[in-house]
Amino acid sequence: MKITDVKTFVVNAYRTNFLFVKLETDSGLSGVGEGTLEYKEHALLGAVEDLKDYLIGQDPRLIEKHTFMMYRESYWRTGPVLMSAISAVEMAMWDILGKYCRMPVHGLLGGAVRDEIKLYANGWFAGAKTPEEFAAKAGAAVAKGVRALKWDPFGSAYLTLERRELAQAMDCVAAVRQAVGSEVDLLIEGHGRFNVETAIRVAAALAPYEPMFFEEPVPPDSLDALAQVHRRSPVPIAAGERIYSLNQFHDFLQKGCADFFQPDVSHSGGILAVKKMAAMAEPYYISVAPHNPSGPVANAACLQLAGCMTNYSILEIMLTDVAWRRDLTDERVEFHDGAIRIPSRPGLGVELNEAACSAHPFQPTYLRHYRGTLTDIRPQNADTVCYFQGME
Repeated sequence: MKITDVKTFVVNAYRTNFLFVKLETDSGLSGVGEGTLEYKEHALLGAVEDLKDYLIGQDPRLIEKHTFMMYRESYWRTGPVLMSAISAVEMAMWDILGKYCRMPVHGLLGGAVRDEIKLYANGWFAGAKTPEEFAAKAGAAVAKGVRALKWDPFGSAYLTLERRELAQAMDCVAAVRQAVGSEVDLLIEGHGRFNVETAIRVAAALAPYEPMFFEEPVPPDSLDALAQVHRRSPVPIAAGERIYSLNQFHDFLQKGCADFFQPDVSHSGGILAVKKMAAMAEPYYISVAPHNPSGPVANAACLQLAGCMTNYSILEIMLTDVAWRRDLTDERVEFHDGAIRIPSRPGLGVELNEAACSAHPFQPTYLRHYRGTLTDIRPQNADTVCYFQGME
């Protein structure tokens, strides 16, 4: 079997542009991957095009070999653009191998350890600005069956928080906790925004609300700063979505950076890389909670990993997304009582609809994590839907 073509599709989704890669072969089998990387779509397309010269004519079933070669031949090695391109291609190769073997990917990686995985919802809060509005949105999400909620209550703050700003953020957290009760997990997103002193103050203020974790409390540039916050935080710390290699993750573990590790399958080298990282985390008894605010192919890859990893604790997913997400693939996410069922179809279990992808071409998006909520960039007529089976 040989790869005959490498196709790319950039699909606008308001908050970002999904980037899908499709590998075609002379056997008739094809595979899909996703390397969605916010704000760097043109660079990522170029990186995939560079890899295409190597991939054409190769046997896609030799996944470890090709991933190593693509990484080895890049002089500059790690970084989000290269690793996202490799991740998307690697995912697509696993999809082909699973179809060839007529098995889901998790069946090729040790077999299933669970039938379903608990989710935490991102994106449930669109349009909310006041504590009361956040509380109402949280109540609506829980009414759908969600049992864990994540959001960023810190507005446009960066590096430091005035006393007033911290109080406003905690008012939001308190309102959500009161609205959903003690049985629902709260996960607080920091988006890598604070200095060490401020992050420690925020962690202390969060403690009475018993969050599952405080995510990315400091910028990702310094693992030493993250480790310092982790040592002094009274609440669990989560981080790692901007880790791009096994070497970086080794340092993350050695320095004692977090309680939860959050690799992104679209940026860290792909499915097998995340599986290796999870194995490295096992002796440290660190839970894996992958970063997954992306599209349907990345979600499918995360579910395959959830099926075969013992220390996989919880899955991030966008509770709602653009109305046309349903059209892009044949993704059918089965939801029940706060959890998603692990799929059993061969490969990743999703097929790309090329025509639907082409109907929503690239649109520029803008930096927003430090400018407030998504409402700042979302068109007023933008419709989002909940796309889970069992939650419509």
